[in-house]
Amino acid sequence: MRFLLDTHALIWWRENNPQLPHRWDEILENSSDNEVLVSIVSLWEITIKKALGKLDFDGGIEEFAATLESVQGFRLLPVDPTHLGRLGRLPPHHGDPFDRLLIAQAIEEKAIAITNDRNWKKYPVKTRW
Repeated sequence: MRFLLDTHALIWWRENNPQLPHRWDEILENSSDNEVLVSIVSLWEITIKKALGKLDFDGGIEEFAATLESVQGFRLLPVDPTHLGRLGRLPPHHGDPFDRLLIAQAIEEKAIAITNDRNWKKYPVKTRW
């Protein structure tokens, strides 16, 4: 199966936060059976929030991204024109621009989004929590 992590799920996974349901541990730790996507959009959001002092995030984003790929086996997902095209067609149910682009990516990539954001359910995207 193919999964796309919402930014908060990615952060909670990194922090081993108990708010992330334990059933995701096996999926995220065993990316050989599942394709786990981490969007560049999430890394961008983390970088901005860290710079604004809204997020305590140790280490550099470059090292974190490299670890996601090389150690965890996650795939970094760039933004491409099909994602932007989908974004332009989304109704304005969600006001957060990062989430809107992640939603567009999940739809286009046919990925199940790991998120607990209820606004995502207003779009034609599969979500799990």
